[in-house]
Amino acid sequence: MHITQLNHECLLHLFSFLDKDSRKSLAGTCSRLRAVFEDPALWPLLHFRSLAELTKDNFLLGPALRSLSICWHSSRVRVCSIEDWLKSAFQRSICSRHESLVNDFLLQVCDRCPNLASVTLSGCGHVTDDCLVRLLCCCPRLRALRLENCARVTNRTLAAVAAQGRALQTLHVDFCRNVSAAGLHRLRAACPRLALRAEHSAAMMPDQPQRGAAAHGTAFRKLLPR
Repeated sequence: MHITQLNHECLLHLFSFLDKDSRKSLAGTCSRLRAVFEDPALWPLLHFRSLAELTKDNFLLGPALRSLSICWHSSRVRVCSIEDWLKSAFQRSICSRHESLVNDFLLQVCDRCPNLASVTLSGCGHVTDDCLVRLLCCCPRLRALRLENCARVTNRTLAAVAAQGRALQTLHVDFCRNVSAAGLHRLRAACPRLALRAEHSAAMMPDQPQRGAAAHGTAFRKLLPR
């Protein structure tokens, strides 16, 4: 029996064992397998290990998506986590190449994946409150939001969870330095049943206002080894 003689359900099951690149390669062999690749039922879960994977055309975003994770572990994550006014021109150029990738991708998720139930973002230093607020509004069935080392996340996301996260059961904001103890306290009071974890977040040094940035930047650079 040739693989294309299998029914659609069997082909979906076979495709489910393949990674995204292998699915894409197999889909390029004939229209029958392409139809399986384009079936939203094949894509209930997406996991990305680098930001570059977000730009590939080897996956499908659709209403079947239930779980999404973007976990980027790279030396560049440390550059993304530096306060903007402290970055050198070289560091800013590094960030400019991927600064909008996660936000742009999540906006597509908001438009196409209303049934999303779980989101994990780790090392996504440029993801913004605006994007997360929209995610909470557009995905009313979201039950788990796990954020780690997302430097731009602030108390505004916590306030949006209290206002919009009606189905949310789990929230992690670990190593998110711009989340404050006061913000966490307000959220706990507003959502006592929420499983809230904020490892080290409120204890970290938050970003400082940009006034006097030049002077602070000069002082900081003097401390760096030459």
